[in-house]
Amino acid sequence: MSRAALLVLADGRFPAGGHAHSGGAEAAVKAGRITGAADLADFCRGRLHTAGLVSASLAAGAALGLDPVELDGAADARTPSPALRVAARKLGRQLMRAGRATWPSAELDALAGRFPKGAHQPVVLGVVARAAGLEPEDAAYCSLYECVSGPASAVVRLLSLDPFDATGVLAGLAPELDVVAGRAVEAGRCAVEGGVGVLPAGGAPLLEIGAEAHAAWAVRLFAS
Repeated sequence: MSRAALLVLADGRFPAGGHAHSGGAEAAVKAGRITGAADLADFCRGRLHTAGLVSASLAAGAALGLDPVELDGAADARTPSPALRVAARKLGRQLMRAGRATWPSAELDALAGRFPKGAHQPVVLGVVARAAGLEPEDAAYCSLYECVSGPASAVVRLLSLDPFDATGVLAGLAPELDVVAGRAVEAGRCAVEGGVGVLPAGGAPLLEIGAEAHAAWAVRLFAS
């Protein structure tokens, strides 16, 4: 494994399309649920332990070699919102383009052929991690970091929040991110034995509702 490959994959400048998505933060800001750093911390913590755990478990499972087609079906079943399913596949398609250009592999080629419009982003992330020679833990950490760093970056733009405060939120969540990453990898290992049905399926109803409302806006800064 190359630690540099992990840094490349986790870098916010990696051209995977995440900069265009707020992770639900734009809808939360408009609804008044995020007004500053403290609210942002609560929002990110909620994402981390619900949608974040689900996504990181899918990514870890893919990095462990679970069937990505089965994992994609599991991701669909765990994403009630049509708007979020569309966003996840768009992000997956963009990540696939970046991953194939950076770490070419037959496994990525096969997944791209199976899902020409994009597989779910966490599934693609896990397969890209495998192609880069990374471990399931790395895939889980990448997924979880994106889960919280995306909203933090978006809120800096949406509220003109001090970037130092946003970075402080991310640093404060680090111990919890470690815990959730461990849970995600353990879930992925259990799925190797018990099938994808045993992966976490925690829900985040406000994220789902907010995504559907956000998708109907005539004017928005972020794609999701």
